[in-house]
Amino acid sequence: MKAEKPRRAAGMHAAELDDFHQLFAREQGFGDRLADKVAAVGGSWAFIIGFSLFLVLWAALNTIVLANRAFDPFPFIFLNLMLSMVAALQAPIIMMSQNRQAKKDRIEARIDYETNAHAAGEIALVQEKLDVLIGILISDKSVRASVLDLIERSKVN
Repeated sequence: MKAEKPRRAAGMHAAELDDFHQLFAREQGFGDRLADKVAAVGGSWAFIIGFSLFLVLWAALNTIVLANRAFDPFPFIFLNLMLSMVAALQAPIIMMSQNRQAKKDRIEARIDYETNAHAAGEIALVQEKLDVLIGILISDKSVRASVLDLIERSKVN
């Protein structure tokens, strides 16, 4: 009885992942790339440290340096307005980037699953062929002892 070859799963396999990343990057528009850059910058230590320094300088400038003529005196209402507007714009931009990354991750997980399923089918086919070969070798009396010894040694390892 001839073994049936497993079907190749639809879609890409691991070898095609590099092409997938290039295709995914090509499909992104200007807004997509900008959102990814904003998310990358907004989620970095450099941004946090730089923005913290800006806030400290703003507060120092408006309380110490320009004490009597501050353009945004304590409690820094203009600064609060600016921070609220930045947060209102930055949050949805970062969410857009995260949604795109989640979509990319789902596609990549599907490719990995299909690759693994294909490999499992190939392994099962090879195992079936090995079983047939072992059966043939065991039926030959002159080879039987050597084959059985080899099988036993492979079980230990």
